[in-house]
Parts: sequence; C-alpha cells; structure tokens
Amino acid sequence: MRHRKLSTKLSRPTAHRQAMLSNMVKSLFQYSRIQTTLPKARVASSLADKMITLAKKKDLSAERRAAQFLVDRSVIKRLFREIGPRFEGRNGGYTRVIRLGRRPGDRASMAILELTDYVPPVSSSMTGEEAKGKNKLEEAKA
Repeated sequence: MRHRKLSTKLSRPTAHRQAMLSNMVKSLFQYSRIQTTLPKARVASSLADKMITLAKKKDLSAERRAAQFLVDRSVIKRLFREIGPRFEGRNGGYTRVIRLGRRPGDRASMAILELTDYVPPVSSSMTGEEAKGKNKLEEAKA
C-alpha cells in the first residue's frame, strides 16, 4: 500500500534525485531565483522551505542538519547568516513557483522558483549615470 508516502520520484533513481534536488536548492540559495520544470520546482520548493526553517533556529544542530543536505559550506553560511534572518518574521511560504509555459524542445511545463523577497537586479542600462553618459555621447556626435 502507498499510504502516507509523500516523496515524488521525478522518474529518477534515489541517488540521482537526491543529488539533483540538493543542487537545485543550493542554486536557489546562491542566486535567489532558478528556472526549472514545474514538478522539480514544486519538490525543490518544499525542501528549500524546510532548509530556511532550519536556518531560523540558529543552533549548531540545525546547521549540521542543513549541512547533510546542502554540503557546500559557503551556501550554508549564506543560508544561516543572510537568508534565515531575512525571513525571521514569516511563518512558512519562503519560496514561490511561477509558471512560465512550455519548453520549446519537449513541451515540458517550465517554472521559476524564487525566494519570496527576491528583488530583480536593476540592469546597468537603466542606471541614471550611464543614461547621462549616453546622452552626452549622442550630443557630441550630433
């Protein structure tokens, strides 16, 4: 019977699935936003929420439990020093999954997985100083 078995296999052997999800969560904590398929995003979102909940506890035991899953020390430090404190006042819902549509090659449902407090970086072409510099160049050419 399959009662209460909550894991999603994602059509992969156990070791491959665990490594893939660990790498996806690591990338999410490094870049705050990743693009992947919808089923992978849903599973990774759940795991990322659990890691952030661990980071909010701020004790050695929680850090070691996160290290079992994430392995990379720099990501663990970032999780416990930056990401965990950012979500101190929030109870759950640390990630969001945004549907993108279908991938052209195989029509797989794509999604963006991001931290809820993600702010897109301002592109360099939008900054005021560079815009002023472009205007000066255009005036000089004219």
